[in-house]
Amino acid sequence: MGDLNTFPLSYKVQGKRIVIIGGGEEALNKVRLVTKTTAKVVIISQHIEIDFSAFAVEVFERAFVAADLDNAALVFVAEEGVDAEAAKAGARARNIPLNVVDVPAECDFYTPSIIDRAPLTVAISTEGDAPVLARLVRARIEAMLSPRIGKIARLAGGLRQKVESLIHEGAARRRFYETLVTSPQIEAAELRGEGEAAASALLEQHIASQQRQGVVWLIGAGPGSEDLLTLRAQRLLQEADVIVHDQLVPMAVVQMGRRDAEQIDVGKAKGHHSFSQAQINTLIVRLAREGKKVARLKSGDPMIFGRAGEEIAALRRAGIGYQIVPGISAALAAAADTATPVTLRKVSSGFVMATAHGADDSDLAHWASLAQSGLTLALYMGKSIAPEVADRLIGHGAAAALPVGVVVNAGRANKSFYRSTLGAVSAGALELADGPAIIFVGEAVAAGDWADNAVIAAQGFKVA
Repeated sequence: MGDLNTFPLSYKVQGKRIVIIGGGEEALNKVRLVTKTTAKVVIISQHIEIDFSAFAVEVFERAFVAADLDNAALVFVAEEGVDAEAAKAGARARNIPLNVVDVPAECDFYTPSIIDRAPLTVAISTEGDAPVLARLVRARIEAMLSPRIGKIARLAGGLRQKVESLIHEGAARRRFYETLVTSPQIEAAELRGEGEAAASALLEQHIASQQRQGVVWLIGAGPGSEDLLTLRAQRLLQEADVIVHDQLVPMAVVQMGRRDAEQIDVGKAKGHHSFSQAQINTLIVRLAREGKKVARLKSGDPMIFGRAGEEIAALRRAGIGYQIVPGISAALAAAADTATPVTLRKVSSGFVMATAHGADDSDLAHWASLAQSGLTLALYMGKSIAPEVADRLIGHGAAAALPVGVVVNAGRANKSFYRSTLGAVSAGALELADGPAIIFVGEAVAAGDWADNAVIAAQGFKVA
């Protein structure tokens, strides 16, 4: 992520004036925006071309004078000329934030694309670079928000004093507000004009159940790209009090959780276990018993080589509630990255995911038989031992000519691809990019988009 050149914030204008210099279409665009506030809006121009009578504004068709900036919170300049220059100079002299329409270099602030659900507002800005994109993003968010979300926000505000007097712990208060603003029952009650009574009843229920245990969500983080996270995973990360994550989960994904959520890196990676599995089990049980909502964030899918079974067993023994949130496994991301149809009519009737690390001879004999029968193998955790695994597969009857494809860092921006045959892989040491790898073996691999990627020659893999 790049650094921001602007800092987004909400700026108080109550009891102040917003001054707009201009009498044309650009001024009208700003009027539509700023008249959503409680500020007194003043329009000044020697040439008023637009009828502003539909808006609660004061219009002065005259030259600008310095006193026009008295008690001004913001100044918009929406025309050119002597008055515009005088207004700009006056605003800068008084340190009043200034926006010069369509001249980003002269702006102290940019006007965002705004979603209005007062008192809730959502502002989308591209720092003046792409206003069309801001409008498109606004349309998407508009579609997600209930028209009544502002009314519910006011309900929450009305209960604030009572909530603080009855619920003393910050995390417990936050959980109540999360329940309040997401409850379909509260929205339905608000629609009937019974929102206040329903919100008070919900508060009483929440207080009665404060001693209830927490919950653990075993969430698949996908292969590492934030935009491959599921909507459910995003929502639960925003609700979690604690995020317990594996080392392979990128920080960009972890930081999609709530800003004040505790983050615990349990550091399970090849050759480096800062936490044992037993310690992780104990940790998530303890956190849930403290009444916390725990997001157990695992790379890929939690049920595929994520040792979720052991954590589920520990939660069951402790009587802790849990939920599984699936994620995109690395093998599926690798297939998508290379357009490899791991099942293909008349070529591959099935797809097998297996971990190469620690596989014994009977495993390899079984895999060789499956590969020979036409199934596609997707081998995890096999990068460092790929030549040995390939050699043993051939020894068990797999054809040396079987196509092989390797994807390192599947689903991420720094992914890289390699192609070869089983025989070539068995012939030498590997030189691959850093990161986790998926090794595909099978005839279906030849149908993928591998042509422009590095070829694994007979002497072994070479970096692209």
